[in-house]
Amino acid sequence: MDEQGGIEGLLVPVERYLESGIHIGTKLKTGYTKNFIFKKRKDGIYVIDIKKIDEGMRKAFEEIKKHDLKDILIVATRIYAANAAKKLKQILGDIDVMEKRFIPGTLTNIESKHFREPSLLIVCDPRNEKEAIREAKKLGIPVVGLVDTDNTTEGIDYPVPMNNKGRKSLALFFWLLTRELLLKEGRIKGYDEFKLPVSYFERLELEE
Repeated sequence: MDEQGGIEGLLVPVERYLESGIHIGTKLKTGYTKNFIFKKRKDGIYVIDIKKIDEGMRKAFEEIKKHDLKDILIVATRIYAANAAKKLKQILGDIDVMEKRFIPGTLTNIESKHFREPSLLIVCDPRNEKEAIREAKKLGIPVVGLVDTDNTTEGIDYPVPMNNKGRKSLALFFWLLTRELLLKEGRIKGYDEFKLPVSYFERLELEE
């Protein structure tokens, strides 16, 4: 990955991205994600372009910041995504996190006890959370999606190409999102005031 070193103007130094493994994809790629791929390693793993990751995050964050926190729904069905998303909720409050399973009809059935009316949907695993994407698109709700090399971007308005399965990579994404939202809410005046370490978003509740 030396070829990706020295990229300027990133949300965090390139070393921070590399340490988190956010660029490590899978052994599969789809036609939707081929433009995000930097190279294929000798072991068959596809490596995601750091610059594309950063660009995807910036576009997603700009859209997310247009919405009130209470109107954002994060669907995080995998344990590492749910853990990091809940840490964001603990810090920011208001924001809605649905974990373990997306209940069909959550966005479309007003009689469901799980019914929500978000103005923005964030999905962490497009394959397992495709029902959430489908319902959001039916209602015209914009979708931010964390997209690995083996995923589709279909139905996703703001794809963030990244390793969406890794504990450290998901922690870094939600750490960065928390920082952006705290800045937007005026609770910090600059990045240097955000003192919480990324490791806080990695720690599982059971370990605490």
